[in-house]
Amino acid sequence: MIDETLADAKEQFERAIEATSVDFSTVRTGRANPALYSRVLVDYYGAATPLQQLAAFSTPDAKTILITPYDISAMRDIERALSDSEIGANPSNDGKQIRITIPDLTEERRKEYVKLIKSKGEDHKVSVRNTRRKSKEIIEKAIKDGEVGKDDGERGTKELESLTKSYVEKIDEMSKRKEAELLEV
Repeated sequence: MIDETLADAKEQFERAIEATSVDFSTVRTGRANPALYSRVLVDYYGAATPLQQLAAFSTPDAKTILITPYDISAMRDIERALSDSEIGANPSNDGKQIRITIPDLTEERRKEYVKLIKSKGEDHKVSVRNTRRKSKEIIEKAIKDGEVGKDDGERGTKELESLTKSYVEKIDEMSKRKEAELLEV
């Protein structure tokens, strides 16, 4: 019972780490990173389609992203979606590829992104803590109902706390790395 609860909690914690990684990859750092465009949707024949499904990405240098559409007729739609995205891309089209040059970040913009990273990191830590709370309630109910002994319940609770602490620290570490990357000039 307790082992199952801990395994479920660990699985949820892993999902929180994955979500944190995905969220952080969408924040631009001044370097060309195709993950910036993972959430851009293109109106492709009337359907909102993720850009990754419509084009190939490459990064010939640290400041440039090349987007090569699989279907050349979608070029204009892709370009429009990039221009309208919140990323602030300024695409240029040569007829075969779309080139995006990533401008350097201003100090003010870097600080805004650091705040965003801290906020996203805190949201994911709250998710981990909510999972801990739910798992702890399950363990306490099992003790109350007599399904497990008090000693086993306390051991499970201690393991859960230790597990929670390690995952919160992982998210903190990810936040620090991303902040350092953002503040790097």
